[in-house]
Amino acid sequence: MKKTVALLAFAAALAAPMAAQAHRAWMAPTSTSLSGADAWVGFDAGMSNGVFIPDHAAMRMTGLVVTAPDGSTVQPEHLMQAQYRTTFDVHLTQNGTYKVANVMSGIMASYTLNGEQKRWRGTAAEYPAALPEGATEVQATRTASRIETFVTLNNPTDTVFKTTGEGLELVPVTHPNDLVAGEAASFKLLKDGQPAADLDVTVARGGLRYRDNPEEMTVKTGADGVFTVTWPEAGMYWLNASVRTPAQGETLGSNANYVAVMEVLP
Repeated sequence: MKKTVALLAFAAALAAPMAAQAHRAWMAPTSTSLSGADAWVGFDAGMSNGVFIPDHAAMRMTGLVVTAPDGSTVQPEHLMQAQYRTTFDVHLTQNGTYKVANVMSGIMASYTLNGEQKRWRGTAAEYPAALPEGATEVQATRTASRIETFVTLNNPTDTVFKTTGEGLELVPVTHPNDLVAGEAASFKLLKDGQPAADLDVTVARGGLRYRDNPEEMTVKTGADGVFTVTWPEAGMYWLNASVRTPAQGETLGSNANYVAVMEVLP
């Protein structure tokens, strides 16, 4: 019974960030560039039609990891999930750039057993051993969702930009805490450690509730995975890219989604 409950909880947590296709998932800091001996940053995280407007669902933070400039893991504080948003705080005590990421991965599979179609969700370590004996017509997809943002205390650093080689990941060319309205910034997307070429990246500015123009654009990555954005105005921005490949027989499909939240200053 406990294993069943745990599996259901994992499946729900995995599905939540991927719901960005219908409702956009976001994790927004109260500030991205701070100074002093130490500082606190608050975060709101949710899913909604309009980015940064908490009116649909709170984000489950099962995969929340805060990485400090020295590579250590920082424990988030005051974590609370409400109806429409999740909130937490991070205490910055080291000079440099922190990465705050909610990362989920796993396997989703469909199969036929005794003439009935079944579905299974779990971890890569459990697959395929967890499938029942006699399962046929197995189709499986590896999923990876990464929702992240960056905050800096005093001087920007780049130690937190190391990649894992799994799913879609961002390698900044321009530091994400050094963005200015009217200027161009470049970033590189990787898919499983390789340049993610010819991908559409959606860029949307917050504050939609207070204007008619959605202020949304789409840019495309080049052969090297690099894309460039010229920020039209200051504000908090939501960046999203996704890539899917279907399962082919015993070859797993892939469903990768990436979201970043960045602040652009005047």
